[in-house]
Amino acid sequence: MTLKNILPGKLGFGAAPLGNMFRDIPEEEALATVEAAWNDGIRYFDNAPFYGAGLAEIRMGRALAGKPRDQYVISTKVGRVILDEVEDISVRDLGEKGDVFKYGRPNKIVNDYSEDATYRSLEDSLKRLKTDHIDIAFVHDVAQDFYGDEWLSVFETARKGAFKALDRMRDEGVIKAWGLGVNRVEPIELLLDLDEPRPDAFLLAGRYTLLDHDRALQRVMGRVAERGLGIVVGGPYSSGALVGGPNFEYAPATPAILDKVARIKAIADRHGVSMKAAGLQFALANPVVAAVIPGASRPGRIAEDRAALDEVIPPDFWRELRAAGLVNPAAPLPDAT
Repeated sequence: MTLKNILPGKLGFGAAPLGNMFRDIPEEEALATVEAAWNDGIRYFDNAPFYGAGLAEIRMGRALAGKPRDQYVISTKVGRVILDEVEDISVRDLGEKGDVFKYGRPNKIVNDYSEDATYRSLEDSLKRLKTDHIDIAFVHDVAQDFYGDEWLSVFETARKGAFKALDRMRDEGVIKAWGLGVNRVEPIELLLDLDEPRPDAFLLAGRYTLLDHDRALQRVMGRVAERGLGIVVGGPYSSGALVGGPNFEYAPATPAILDKVARIKAIADRHGVSMKAAGLQFALANPVVAAVIPGASRPGRIAEDRAALDEVIPPDFWRELRAAGLVNPAAPLPDAT
């Protein structure tokens, strides 16, 4: 079953903000945001135990309780087991994500990509999400941004453990699909080089955006297409930098990134194009991309994302971006030659 056959639409819901990403979000606001997504017609929800040490899954479980389970798709992730034991959040090593979830739960997070931990992680997610099955399971963050020089050994642990477990679960019909959920292209490239196991899809966050897409185009997008697999694009606004926020890749944006945003925005303003629309529609123009999952922590953001998806962008906008060297020459663009 292909990713596009599993997913119910091109716009999904990225749940990382529900884990108190960057700020302490009131419970009512978090639940109202999921409800707004549901009322908008969004039926694909992506989550992970890592988001606030289980907080995002707990909130989503509460928000979706009572909704018909056969009407929506959930993906979550494995590789982190959340314990009842608490820890000092300030001393956690979250790689490049630093203090992103400092407002999350204090429960201890254990990195474990073994087969046993994969089963336990999914069982725990089922409880937090208040559901009886997960549709798609992504192996989370087996990459340089979390593990530095150790990432290859972590990947190898996952190859022997999580990958084989998820391959088996997919073949047995316990889950519909599995793959990697990462912020780097190299782990995807490495997995595609293996004869076994056989992933179905990838969640690539921040690496196929209007601001950063060269490496993904060169290294993985074509290979994923050749295999008939699909990609979910996470972080289409590059941690908010594309739409005027201060962060890029979970950290303060560099002057070079801010300059690129300003150049894109100048062209967008001339054509009356919103930056959100440019970001979402750029990602979806690549035929291997099955969905985009911008994160949201306020109900009003959902309507903005839907409007961005539906906005009519003149072809001249894309042509001008291309002429200015602001998009890779090989990147597929909507309605532009």
